[in-house]
Amino acid sequence: MIPDCPDVSHTVAALLHWMASARRDLPWRQRRDPYAVWVSEVMLQQTQAATVVPYFERWLTRFPDVETLAAAPLDAVLKAWEGLGYYARGRNLHRAAQLIVARHGGQLPRDRAALRALPGIGRYTAGAILSLAYGQPEPALDGNVRRVLCRLCDVAEDPRQPAVEARLWEVAGALAAAAPPGRAGDLNEALMELGALVCTPGVPACDACPLAEQCRARRRGVQAERPVRAARPSTPHYDMTAAVIADTSGRLLIVRRPDAGLLGGLWGFPGGAAQPDEPLPAAVERNVREQVGVAVAAGARLARVKHAYTHFRITLHAFACAWTGGAPACATCADARWVAAGELADYAFPATDRKIAEQIA
Repeated sequence: MIPDCPDVSHTVAALLHWMASARRDLPWRQRRDPYAVWVSEVMLQQTQAATVVPYFERWLTRFPDVETLAAAPLDAVLKAWEGLGYYARGRNLHRAAQLIVARHGGQLPRDRAALRALPGIGRYTAGAILSLAYGQPEPALDGNVRRVLCRLCDVAEDPRQPAVEARLWEVAGALAAAAPPGRAGDLNEALMELGALVCTPGVPACDACPLAEQCRARRRGVQAERPVRAARPSTPHYDMTAAVIADTSGRLLIVRRPDAGLLGGLWGFPGGAAQPDEPLPAAVERNVREQVGVAVAAGARLARVKHAYTHFRITLHAFACAWTGGAPACATCADARWVAAGELADYAFPATDRKIAEQIA
């Protein structure tokens, strides 16, 4: 256990009392069934609540239950996910739904091990489902909760270190166990809400915090220095290319990425990475030839789109390319097809390719 944490029972009581009046009216809080809890928690991973709201509402209209999601084509699932990013989350939801139908009769398991055996459900998501949907005294340690606990207990080490994270899970577990019967989900939700609204990154709003008097970091004046973060290496940048190729009838060539890997299963314009010091027009011609077996001549640059992923950044350079020979035959893609410009909106594209499509539509 991390030393010098405040009294558990006092902390739980203060959080539940505060949450009664501070709780935001978010759509996933209007229903606590396991399916809705699961979908919302997956969507909220690395995504702000305000962004998730319309996606969550549209998702439950399109896929109201596990069975509907399991029966849907992957393309439809990815189209519904389009714009949320981290597309592996959407693919994992789809695959897990199929397994829930096949192995669990369409019901999310109440057992931690069975939940964690499903794609995309890790320790946090399992704890959130079990506590929020089933009332079990399970902890749920996400980024907001981690920050709250690092300040509350004045953790002077990087919480990403395995030993420190393990101790934070112990603290979260002690808090969940101390909640009144059936209310561990309310307690976990209060911790998340506190981190989202009050105990925010940078300088927290300590005057509005229900745990201000108990907070060890505030008492020592180091709350803005918690959580401790080790220096991160610089983020690499890559130049990428995309080809906008029209056939004789004006249809555009798009390709589908393999299901595995970054942006798996999404459609986009053919292309790929430029080599160091490789001219961009030559790079787009080479990439199209290697990816889909089509010869093109690069023309004018149509767009330049910058995008940041978790561990790297890219600039995508889109070129108008004349088709000079060859029939599309995927070498490094899963599918290729010619589509009318007006049909591009029917396909799930990553944010970069969607911006290109919007510029040429």
